Amino acid sequence: MSGCRAGAGRLVRVAPHAGAHRVALRAGTSVLVPLVVLQLLDRPEWSIYAAFGAFTSLYGRNRVHLSRLRMQLTLALVLVAAVTGGVVVGTSDQRAWLTVPCAALLAGLVALVSDAQDWHPPGPLFVVFAFAACAALPATTGQVGTAAVVAGASALFSVLVGTVGWRGRAAPPRTDADRRRVRHLLAERGVRLHLVRYVVAVLVAGGLATGLGIGHPYWAMVSAVVPMAARDLTGQLVRGAHRLLGTALGLGLAALLLALPLRGLALVAVVVALQVGAELLVGRNYGLALVCVTPLALLLGQLAVAHPAGPLVRDRAVETVVGVAVALALTVLVRERSAYPPVPPSPAAG
Repeated sequence: MSGCRAGAGRLVRVAPHAGAHRVALRAGTSVLVPLVVLQLLDRPEWSIYAAFGAFTSLYGRNRVHLSRLRMQLTLALVLVAAVTGGVVVGTSDQRAWLTVPCAALLAGLVALVSDAQDWHPPGPLFVVFAFAACAALPATTGQVGTAAVVAGASALFSVLVGTVGWRGRAAPPRTDADRRRVRHLLAERGVRLHLVRYVVAVLVAGGLATGLGIGHPYWAMVSAVVPMAARDLTGQLVRGAHRLLGTALGLGLAALLLALPLRGLALVAVVVALQVGAELLVGRNYGLALVCVTPLALLLGQLAVAHPAGPLVRDRAVETVVGVAVALALTVLVRERSAYPPVPPSPAAG
């Protein structure tokens, strides 16, 4: 009974503001500038690459100076690699089924690195999203280089935005420390089990969505990753509930926005406003943040290629349920009796 009350409290709890406006400003700027540049260059079809590169700005919100710089540089490389790899998969006629095992393996690998380097936000959500969304789009070999350059430029701009107002030396390398932390984590059975759950969740959710012929199966894979970021069963159940409830509310807002004749710079302005809103809320209550995140995800796709609103809203709803159901089933059925083992603290970086 006390566990249920604790879970309900976490479901509705709104955390303190904690300087979220600074993170939101960095994130909004990081998304705004690349998207406006692409609109002015009349290359809106490259917007998805720029947007995923700009996700670099979402990391390290609880870090300062050298620590945030190092984390964002790492994520810049990881996100650009994910975008580029996704476009490579997109060149294959078998991309739909090829994406599923690749995204599953990527989820497990990135989850391990995230724990070893203590990423914030934790887990492979944005990396899997970037890879799987790009892999879902038909591509040619000529687009691979374009995707890498656009995502890389956007990611680099995000890193520069993150350093505004700060002067300091370059972050010291921590390769050996990271390797020791990886070995420590892999030595723990609970960690290995947690990584396997990531892989299986993405594999099953993506396989179901692809096999059933639902459009945008990467939404199911991303939704399957979300609950796994929490370290305890109650937290995972709360994250799953937030994903379902927040998505439901967000789809209502998305339907209203998709009904408007938003194009070009007007659409970019709405996307940036939603990004800022998401960052203002995500540290306070994940469910509330999804009211902005859900229409944001749908409108990002509209920047490149316009799709009918009805199927978009339907697919997002169905695949969210599929992904969350798979993830929660795994967290309940396959888990350690003991708590998730602690991660050794990161060395001070700044």
